[in-house]
Amino acid sequence: MTIVTRRKFLQYCGSLAAILGLGPSAIPAICQAIDQMAKGRAPLLWLQGQSCSGCSISLLNSTEPGPAQILTSSISLIFHPNLSAATGHTCLDLINSTVDKGGYILVIEGSIPTRIPHACMVGEEPIDKMVIRAAQKAKAVIALGTCASFGGIPAAENNVTGAMGVPEFLKLNRIGTPVISLPGCPAHPDWLVGTLVYVLKFGLPNLDKFGRPTMFFAKVLHDQCPRFADYEREKFAKTLDEDGCLFRLGCMGPKTYADCSLRLWNSRTSFCIKAGAPCIGCTMPEFAAKASFPFYRKRELLPLPDRQPAQPAEVRP
Repeated sequence: MTIVTRRKFLQYCGSLAAILGLGPSAIPAICQAIDQMAKGRAPLLWLQGQSCSGCSISLLNSTEPGPAQILTSSISLIFHPNLSAATGHTCLDLINSTVDKGGYILVIEGSIPTRIPHACMVGEEPIDKMVIRAAQKAKAVIALGTCASFGGIPAAENNVTGAMGVPEFLKLNRIGTPVISLPGCPAHPDWLVGTLVYVLKFGLPNLDKFGRPTMFFAKVLHDQCPRFADYEREKFAKTLDEDGCLFRLGCMGPKTYADCSLRLWNSRTSFCIKAGAPCIGCTMPEFAAKASFPFYRKRELLPLPDRQPAQPAEVRP
């Protein structure tokens, strides 16, 4: 186990305050929230539907001391399919006893197969039945990743499993537990840890019309792009290895709400556009939904986006 000094702990709480867009005055409250996690007063139950486990891997690749350490040594992580040592009946008994007790935060990674429930099982129970039971007893549900938030790739046009996102599935089954969507393929670790801390200490965050926290998804990526000046000068790259705006190579930045360009990935190293790849819009509800959805393609004939700053996504009342 890694030992975290008080200095590092306070530095981490300060970074979380920045992540959440809060000032230094919020640091004591954040420290208290993490203390709640450490003492087991914030149990976390993690279930996986149709997914590639990419959001779990993203979390484990986070900066140290970061979410990986918090999840494995601080949060009372009741169960995680990839991290838990328990297997077989021991594992299932743990899940069922946790659900019976209630009062946990439920994280769901992956979409829910509604036409072929047995495509994804938890022991001998289909994932849809498990999610219904678990969501009813949870304090809040976090749909982690685009598959959980909107259906994602498993729910793409012509899929046979009838996959759908968690918010839609719970609404269909008349379950009123609050749901927070953290889309992304994969989701950034900061989005999850920041949301957990916020829920524990401040309640539900402000959400846009798609259920995404506005503290992470209020601004369009295009307006925060490091190549925005190239766009303004109409300097467009013709190939992926050229300098210039990537819009005409299929960049979805003008339609994508996320803070990737400010947050950066892989220990604050880079993100898609900085690495020379167009944004593929993985936080959008439309991501991979249609067979015609383009990941990369030339778009020379399409009109340029409106030069006026994009309006923030609508906030739920």
